[in-house]
Amino acid sequence: MDPIRNPYAPGAGQRPPELAGRDEQLAAFDVVLERVARGRPERSLVLTGLRGVGKTVLLNALRSSAVRRHWGTGKLEARPDQGLRRPLSSALHQAIRELGHPQEDDVDHVLGVIRSFAQRDAGPNARLREQWNPGIDAPLVKGRADSGDIEIDLVELFTDIGGLAADVGKGVAVFIDEMQDLGPDDVSALCAACHEISQSGLPVIVVGAGLPHLPAVLSASKSYSERLFRYQRIDRLSREAADRALSAPAEDEDACFTEDALGQMYAVTGGYPYFIQAYGKAVWDQAPRSPITAEDVAVAAPEAEEELAVGFFGSRFERATPGERDYLRAMADAAIAIAASGDEELDDIGSVPTSDVATALGKKPQSLSPARDALLKKGLIYSGERGRIAFTVPHFGRYLRDHA
Repeated sequence: MDPIRNPYAPGAGQRPPELAGRDEQLAAFDVVLERVARGRPERSLVLTGLRGVGKTVLLNALRSSAVRRHWGTGKLEARPDQGLRRPLSSALHQAIRELGHPQEDDVDHVLGVIRSFAQRDAGPNARLREQWNPGIDAPLVKGRADSGDIEIDLVELFTDIGGLAADVGKGVAVFIDEMQDLGPDDVSALCAACHEISQSGLPVIVVGAGLPHLPAVLSASKSYSERLFRYQRIDRLSREAADRALSAPAEDEDACFTEDALGQMYAVTGGYPYFIQAYGKAVWDQAPRSPITAEDVAVAAPEAEEELAVGFFGSRFERATPGERDYLRAMADAAIAIAASGDEELDDIGSVPTSDVATALGKKPQSLSPARDALLKKGLIYSGERGRIAFTVPHFGRYLRDHA
């Protein structure tokens, strides 16, 4: 097959040629946009799921939907080592520019508030980098969103931005990827601001995406967060959607898969969107002609697995210290032991008791707390319920058993 015409795109956050299996989420978000624009009450949205299920891709698709409706939009990626003020200010600056408000004075006022919000943490002797503002020429607006209390400031900032959007009959949507990496104070402030905005009916929403434990992070910050957001779990694709993700791009290039090949592809990918793209690319390059057969899949699978081992799994494994790697391997061994014993079935996320991990390592659970906590912070594992842990990356246990 011609590699130049290969339609599959296994990139981080890169939109696949066919966004299959997400029609329900896209349609629901269109309803949210329309309701908010009309002043109807609506909750902000949180997408959760494992790595590789397409959360970032879907987040970008939702943002595109908002842009098509002429909303102001901005996006940021949360990082554990960075506060919320500066990246959020950049995102909101972009959103204000997209709104196209006709009154320059009103726009400059809100931009001045954004600038004050961004620079609040910079002291009088701060370095130039700490005094940075997101390209805003408007003068600082003192006494607004600059109290130093992130919760008060964010409420004031969202209120001013919501008022500007309401003037032109539009809305503002802030998209936050890796939302679980926000600091506790920033999470609390974000929840409080969303709560205030929803009560006032202003057209501002937050759309977050993060790992499966994100709802627990939000709930620990504000007890009302479970009623504040609409949670959508993004999972692997059904067999029908996975077949469409493979077949539609191939048909656009005058090629196709046999039914057996599609079945084999679903078996090796598990329906995870990133794996579908990775295996699809490898199979296309290896297949001699169309239709692509199950034999072609078998020949190309080792190449796809090797690429995933280096770029998808290996890069994450390398971030762990030797002690943390032992913990990860013990998690994989514990899952195998559970499956082999027959006494307990693995749940759909493959979680294992922390006590089983300690047993596999021959150590007391308390002594493993530092390694577990470090892996949680690095986003390699998560805890869906007390006393159990799971990998944030699908098929990671299999990788550890085969390669690490």
